[in-house]
Amino acid sequence: MTEENIKDALIKKFSLPEGKVRIQRKRRMSAEVDRLKFKDVFEYAITELKFVILCTITGLDEGSNLSFIYHLSTEDGIVLNLKISVPKENPAIKTIIGYFPAADIYEREVMDLLGAKVEGLPPGNRYPLMDEWPKDAYPLRKDWKQNKTKEQEAKNA
Repeated sequence: MTEENIKDALIKKFSLPEGKVRIQRKRRMSAEVDRLKFKDVFEYAITELKFVILCTITGLDEGSNLSFIYHLSTEDGIVLNLKISVPKENPAIKTIIGYFPAADIYEREVMDLLGAKVEGLPPGNRYPLMDEWPKDAYPLRKDWKQNKTKEQEAKNA
């Protein structure tokens, strides 16, 4: 399939608004989808469009929303960046480990660093922050402020 075929298929199948599916350049595409349509679009991309490789998941703090970009690839190297946004006050997303077991590490990373709530992800170790890291302190959020201990402040004085 070509990038143009993939774009047309996504727009037709899911009635995506104009400009939400883009071809950035050869072999690079992006699509922004409503979080309520994400599961269907994601499954379609994997099963029908053959995006069978998960490269990574990127999390972003965009002010009142957190966004997550699922970087998927076909075996012949077309990359689709599938983006969803959720409200920051309830940043719940569903796990994709049923499709890509290795997504576990990426999902734990967005939990630790941005405070995402990954529904369906089994309990496990934190990543990448240490176990002693304060609960509800998400260092990649724009509003995060590091609380320095008195020892750290004295060392920096």
